[in-house]
Amino acid sequence: MKHLHVYLSIVIELFLATSSYSQQPGYKGGIIPAPQHIKVTGGDFVLNGKTILYSDSANNMAVKLLRSYLSENYHLENKLIKTPHDPYATSITIITKNDPHIVSEGYHLKISPRRITLTGNGAGVFYGVQSLLQLLSQQGKGAYTIPCMDIDDFPRFAYRGLMLDVARHFYTVDQVRQVLDLMARYKLNVFHWHLTDDQGWRLEIKKYPKLTSVGGYHTNTVLDGDRDEPDSISTGGYYTQDQVREVIRYAAERFITIIPEIEVPAHSAAALRAYPEFKCVLPAGSSNIAANNIIYCPSEQTFRFLEDVLGEVAALFPGKYIHIGGDEANKKPWEESPFCQELMKNLHLQDVHELQSYFIRRIEKFLLAKGRSLVGWDEIAEGGLAQTATVMCRFGSKEESRIVKLQHKVIMTPGIEGLYFDYPQSNSGLEPFYHGPYVSSLEKTYSNDPAPGSLTADEKKLVMGVQGSLWTEHVPTMNKLYYMIIPRIFGLAEIAWTTPENKNKENFLSVSVPENLACLENKGYNFRVPTAFNATDTVMIGHKFLLENKSLLPDAKTYYTLNGRIPTENDREFNKPLVILIPKNERREVQTIVISRTGKRSVPTRTIMYNYDPFPAVDSPGLSIGLRLDTLGRAPKNFTVVCHGYVNIPMDDVYCFFLPARDNNKFFIDDRCVIADDSHFSRIENIGAAPLKKGFHSFRLDYTSEGNGAIPFYYQNSGGERHRFAPDQLFH
Repeated sequence: MKHLHVYLSIVIELFLATSSYSQQPGYKGGIIPAPQHIKVTGGDFVLNGKTILYSDSANNMAVKLLRSYLSENYHLENKLIKTPHDPYATSITIITKNDPHIVSEGYHLKISPRRITLTGNGAGVFYGVQSLLQLLSQQGKGAYTIPCMDIDDFPRFAYRGLMLDVARHFYTVDQVRQVLDLMARYKLNVFHWHLTDDQGWRLEIKKYPKLTSVGGYHTNTVLDGDRDEPDSISTGGYYTQDQVREVIRYAAERFITIIPEIEVPAHSAAALRAYPEFKCVLPAGSSNIAANNIIYCPSEQTFRFLEDVLGEVAALFPGKYIHIGGDEANKKPWEESPFCQELMKNLHLQDVHELQSYFIRRIEKFLLAKGRSLVGWDEIAEGGLAQTATVMCRFGSKEESRIVKLQHKVIMTPGIEGLYFDYPQSNSGLEPFYHGPYVSSLEKTYSNDPAPGSLTADEKKLVMGVQGSLWTEHVPTMNKLYYMIIPRIFGLAEIAWTTPENKNKENFLSVSVPENLACLENKGYNFRVPTAFNATDTVMIGHKFLLENKSLLPDAKTYYTLNGRIPTENDREFNKPLVILIPKNERREVQTIVISRTGKRSVPTRTIMYNYDPFPAVDSPGLSIGLRLDTLGRAPKNFTVVCHGYVNIPMDDVYCFFLPARDNNKFFIDDRCVIADDSHFSRIENIGAAPLKKGFHSFRLDYTSEGNGAIPFYYQNSGGERHRFAPDQLFH
């Protein structure tokens, strides 16, 4: 059974064990995002109340930030003077005058035992202060140390963004400021403000007051089965233009540009509640007259309205870009509208996709006249892409490649590649209620490359940068907002700033993330507590296991159970490796939970271990290729597909199987139930494992279908990739 031990060692390596971090060449010092070049020189700079601050500009935002931070967090009131005069005093010197030898947004930070010197260009000085503050660590009462090092740093991408959807759930000006502060700490410089959608219109428009008085509020409804507020209660809110100016000023002081998003032509229900005259008039009896007619009619009246709105937006927001959405447009009303059909005929347009392109081009022309550039989601390319448009790509690297080959700029925020922060951070059904079908873990965010090697050098120049996006259908509170973005904002910051060759995943996960989580915990932020193991739901085969606690959070405690219950602080503490011995044909289940110093709890992990002998192959003469299929229920509604027959296993090994967690899905091999949806531990995917000998094995899969194509059932042998079974592996 050698293969079982090989598989066990791989599983433990991937999911459970981690080596302790030791300082390596290129040590990053816990800074997020990791600097491009760093050299540890030895020793410490000791900061205390006698440390003198020198700067050529007392009014520079970076200088003000440093002084206020030291005062508020360390109670240090350090003297600020313009000219150095005491060569023996410990000092921090900040030079704000542009240094021609430093690239845009870059900085140089030199820390020696008695002096710190920071130089940079514009925002670079501000970012250098952020790095300096992350390096601070307490060294006794009233004194703090910073390790000595030289840092030369600059960003990989000019666009480093975070999107906050305030249309689904409204956030106050103070709450938006808190998000901007977090962005600034991690050197993100673009705040994409999603201000309008079906649920709410959040921006005061002077010429059309009903956009906010009517469109700014809606009645609570249940979405995706989630009831987060009482029924039939009006909810919402909006920002006055004076409030928006205040937010813009606040962001600018932190070198953050704001891109407003005003959705057209779809996601417009809030605006059309207020001004229904901008809908298309549909034939009597149309099924789209009511709820589905939430797309602007492309009439001259509509364009005058939108130009008035966007004119006020352009006057309010000083940035170059205005986002117009353009996604998920249900064009059925256009197909039924006599006006649209006549317009398409007159403009020689082939279909409603080309009509959307006409709509977007009209908006583009207006924005260009206002000195602004248009940004939209992937769908603005349907029917032909507006000439100067920048595409915000949510569909991933394949769509990115297509867009840059058309010579258009692109901003990457692909949901399935770790950059939609409304997606869950693990498979666990105990993650807070979420939107979206995919897992986006911190590791997935960190592993994303916005400009992958598959692009040519010229194509990479068209990649403006990267953005994390938080849609708030199920994010009604600031605590949950922070939970959804922290710690994934760490991974976002690093892929936006640090070049791939200067990233260090081991240091990031074992040093930078824990240090920054501990700092944020001290400041009262909520966040997702890292679990004891990488995987929240694991199945393994063997007779002896060594489980090591991989909890990263300083001063946190981990607890475990062996009885199938979720642990609490009343259970045994997981403070040393667990050795699990399992008798033949038995199973054991270990659950863990991590509880932080302030009582924050991780989602639990569940590790199921079986001690099975390999399942022998069976005789199977006279088989035909393919499985037998039986169905229970009727299409197109949900129905159960029962697939049964035999599978030809190519080699002796332990095999893992993966099946969506839904409606009592089951998988049997050799009449043993390997996957049974008998638990809501995972809301996304259930896994199982079996040791199989080479040859034929009986196979049965019970799957509840949604009538949408192939069954998403996968297998994986030890050390391999996930695969679907090939047709020539299945028989009946």
